[in-house]
Amino acid sequence: MYDVKTFNAIAQSGLDTFRNDFEINKTDDPDAYLIRSVNLLEADFPQSLKTIVRAGAGVNNIPLDRVTEKGIAVFNTPGSNANAVKELIVALMIATKRNLFAAHQYSDEHTEADVSQRTEKDKTKFNGTELAGKKIAVIGLGHVGSLVANAALGLGMKVIGYDPYLSANAAWRINNKVKRVDTIKKAVKSADFVTIHVPKNEETIGLISTPEINEMKDGAVLFNYSRVGIVDNKAAVKAIRNQKINHYCTDFGEPIIADNPKITITPHIGGSTLEAESNGAIQGANTVMDYLQNGDTTNCVNLPNMQVAFETAFRITVIHQNVPNMVGQISTQLANRQINIENMANAAKDKVAYTIVDVNDLNQDDAEDLIHHLNSIPEVYRVRLIKHQ
Repeated sequence: MYDVKTFNAIAQSGLDTFRNDFEINKTDDPDAYLIRSVNLLEADFPQSLKTIVRAGAGVNNIPLDRVTEKGIAVFNTPGSNANAVKELIVALMIATKRNLFAAHQYSDEHTEADVSQRTEKDKTKFNGTELAGKKIAVIGLGHVGSLVANAALGLGMKVIGYDPYLSANAAWRINNKVKRVDTIKKAVKSADFVTIHVPKNEETIGLISTPEINEMKDGAVLFNYSRVGIVDNKAAVKAIRNQKINHYCTDFGEPIIADNPKITITPHIGGSTLEAESNGAIQGANTVMDYLQNGDTTNCVNLPNMQVAFETAFRITVIHQNVPNMVGQISTQLANRQINIENMANAAKDKVAYTIVDVNDLNQDDAEDLIHHLNSIPEVYRVRLIKHQ
């Protein structure tokens, strides 16, 4: 099992492990998995495993329903690669509008010619446009989207943002010059660039398709650096064929968009920088220790986000189904043993709830008996007893 010192070491020196796609912990009884892109969808999980932390934003490589029923908390590290994605979007905006890909191909094909004379004659073929004054629609204003929006403002662009789920914390990160609208069609209307930065779920699959593309300016550039499927690739190819879209850049290849000179496919490198990997490793290690030592669930994807000050000798955490009378059953078990509750918190996320109970007076016999009886409640997935460090 990993302790704080070991996780700090992982955070500082774990980049090679991440690049090799994940290596199992050296112990047979791990408390935590700290992963990147390993596919755990068919994996067997040891009883000792309490948490899985994905050093990145997406968790589609983790079987959330199955691990939740085992009482395993799943976390991601949102924002750890946001700057890397932002910089790639800016680079591709410049590359597409200055025709850098075609210009490079031209130079590559004319290495034996009189470059100085030929290029002076032919360079007008690659005349581009500047970003200043252009309009960009940013769909999704979270960690990545807010950085892209602010960077675009710094380049002199007009920025329109759309995000119906924007949190108060995220709103603080966005420059007040970003104009926010209440529909996607309003955001993309007459836009020179459209970039998508939203999570993949039932609501966002096919979020950008023909109706949205038709609202863009003729010759617009479209970016999908969120997840495959959020942009309808069939609609994007059709729009390129009809010259509605001038260029489409995405991090997710599919056969339908292959071998098209107007489509740039990067091999899922949006967050692949040394800095982003290091950020993810450090943030992931800290997340693991916060959960193991305090029961905090900040950035948890399958439990409600809770952060409760730990000021007592012991903390009991219970992951359970979100059904009536669970808090009452937990409280009754403590009352039956004359254990005074100093602090109690409960929250739910969809079908799962999380309860934190802080106590001071708890002997070993009572603790073992209490944990046994709480685990015996059919709706309980996992009970943990944490001693204050």
